[in-house]
Amino acid sequence: MKTKIVLVGGFLGAGKTMLLRAADRKLSEMGKHVGLITNDQASELVDTVFLQRTNTTVSEVSGSCFCCNFPGFIDAIANIRERKDVDAIVAEPVGSCTDLSATILQPLKDEFAGKLSVAPLSVLVDPERLANYLDGKSSGLHQSAAYILQKQLEEADLIVISKADLLSPEAVESLKKRAAREWPHATVHAVSAKNGGGLEDWLKDVLQHSESGTHLAEVDYDIYAEGEAVLGWLNTSVLLKGKAEDWDAFAKDLLNSLSRHCEELRAAIGHVKLLIETNDDFVIGNITGPQNSLHMSGSAGKGKDATMTLNARAQIDPDTLKSIVTEAISKACGINITSDFIAMKCLKPGRPNPTHRYDHVV
Repeated sequence: MKTKIVLVGGFLGAGKTMLLRAADRKLSEMGKHVGLITNDQASELVDTVFLQRTNTTVSEVSGSCFCCNFPGFIDAIANIRERKDVDAIVAEPVGSCTDLSATILQPLKDEFAGKLSVAPLSVLVDPERLANYLDGKSSGLHQSAAYILQKQLEEADLIVISKADLLSPEAVESLKKRAAREWPHATVHAVSAKNGGGLEDWLKDVLQHSESGTHLAEVDYDIYAEGEAVLGWLNTSVLLKGKAEDWDAFAKDLLNSLSRHCEELRAAIGHVKLLIETNDDFVIGNITGPQNSLHMSGSAGKGKDATMTLNARAQIDPDTLKSIVTEAISKACGINITSDFIAMKCLKPGRPNPTHRYDHVV
């Protein structure tokens, strides 16, 4: 039996991880066995820790994107298929990646047609960022970073507007119509990972259609490389020790502090995510812009010890980002909590160098 490969791209902060979790739940309800693959430029990834908490069949490709480490992506697929007989594998590429049709979908169709069935390429987009783009603005992004968003949408088979629960039904329909006019080759969906709205319709398209990567975007790799290079990336894992700390309040204060710091420096946020674990409990939080973008779920409760995984992506140089994060953690800890950094990786992504880049649709 062929395994369905569902690639869900989209810019940083679009809500891909929450959609993966929601898709996993819905597909499981439909009697499907599902595997998930996460992807990042470095290890210590919040997405992986979170999904492992909710799905035991998770694999990670870290250190480079799927397109620049295609063998690693294939190994991750094989790893999941060896561990579990899955009907579908949903994979989330790095949020600053594009040209997925040429570098991932076409090679999959060409080299693995006997084992894998490739779903239409879904590109998830935040509704506020989409409306901003359609209005001719850049959401505060550097023009080269906005170019990546543009190319992601151009190559999509399915454009999936996320966080639909934040909009009125009328606003959702208006945004869908605008997107359909701008990208007439794509089918436009609107979904809510929070309440499940639109999820089943999108999954039907994903599972029932076999045409994928139906066209290639024309991508200028010099602009693409600059768009990735303007973003600072930080992944860290920290042991926290206190007395009887409210870890949910700690997470909220820390995220709000990081949002204020970036706002003061006019550094556009791709996303800042953190997950705090205490024994069997955890809280996950993220911001994708100003403080009003804060979203939290779960609860780590109160206690002495906790482990925090934090990922930050912002339009700022890595050294400054590292200083902001370490200072914010220190202030959040105050005199009552000690912090021990287990791992810290701070970088600026290098120039994309895909393993394959097809010039035609297979």
